[in-house]
Order: sequence, then structure tokens, then C-alpha cells
Amino acid sequence: MLQRPLTSEYPEYYVPYVNLVPEGDLLAILSEDLKSTIELFDGISDEDGHFRYAPTKWSIKEVLGHMTDTERIMSYRLLRIGRGDQTALAGFNENDFVEGSQINKQSIKDILEDFIATRKATITLIKNMPAEAWGNKGNANNTEVTTRAIGYIIAGHAIHHKKIINERYLTSKK
Repeated sequence: MLQRPLTSEYPEYYVPYVNLVPEGDLLAILSEDLKSTIELFDGISDEDGHFRYAPTKWSIKEVLGHMTDTERIMSYRLLRIGRGDQTALAGFNENDFVEGSQINKQSIKDILEDFIATRKATITLIKNMPAEAWGNKGNANNTEVTTRAIGYIIAGHAIHHKKIINERYLTSKK
């Protein structure tokens, strides 16, 4: 079982994400999170997918698209660092990604299918990562991070955004 990363293994701004990840097997947590993500977004219509709880906030569709984009980028980082690549990896502007995606033109079903495919690829990547690679250190967005930490950041990021959907979007719609 993959060990929870130490706070010294990732930047401080990821602490809230890592802290959201429950104790247990990371692969099982990611698999369960996939099921709960499907349940959450399957119940949202395309019309409701355009809802924003405030004018400057992303729509529900944009949040799901952001979750997918971020997981792809973090999985790429996990792959590169896990394989021992010491090349500094660039950061990304999440707002530019959301704007550039034009995700509100897609159906929520298609956006969810993309998340499902991305999460399945993440699970396969983590499942097949050699044990000795989890402690590898690399540089992403001008900060040092371990492969292990990235796995937990991926899980915590999705949990964080689903919590926001439940607390701020779905309760505001009622």
C-alpha cells in the first residue's frame, strides 16, 4: 500500500488537498472517488450544468472540465517524475485552460466520459508505477514534489471540487 506523503514532499498550497484524502489504499480511494463522481454528475442535466453559484465562478461543466484537465496534467507530472525525469515541468493557468476549453458547448455526459477515461488512465498509471519510484523527487511549477505526493494531490483535488459542487452549487440551486 502506498504511504501518505510527508508535508515536506509537496508545496504548502497542496496541504488542503492531501488532507482531504482518507486513510487507506490510494487505488481504492481513486476507484471509489470515480464511482461517486459518476453518481454526482450523472444526476446533473445539461441545463443545470451551466449553473454558477456566483457570476464570476465557473459553471458546473467548467468545474468538471477543470477536474479533468488538472488530473491529466498531474498524471503527466506523476509519470515524468516517477520515471526519474529531472526536467523542470511548467505550471499552468487553470483559468486559461477553462476559458480555452469552451467546455460549456459540450454535454455534461461527454465531459463526464472524458473524466472517466482520464481517471481510469490515472489508476492504471499508479497501479503500474514501480515501488521505488514513489519517492522520486522532481520539479513542477518551480517547486519540488514527489511522485507519491502527486498521487495524493490528484485524489484530494477531485474530492475538493466535488465538495464545492455539493456545498455551493447544488445547495444554491434548491
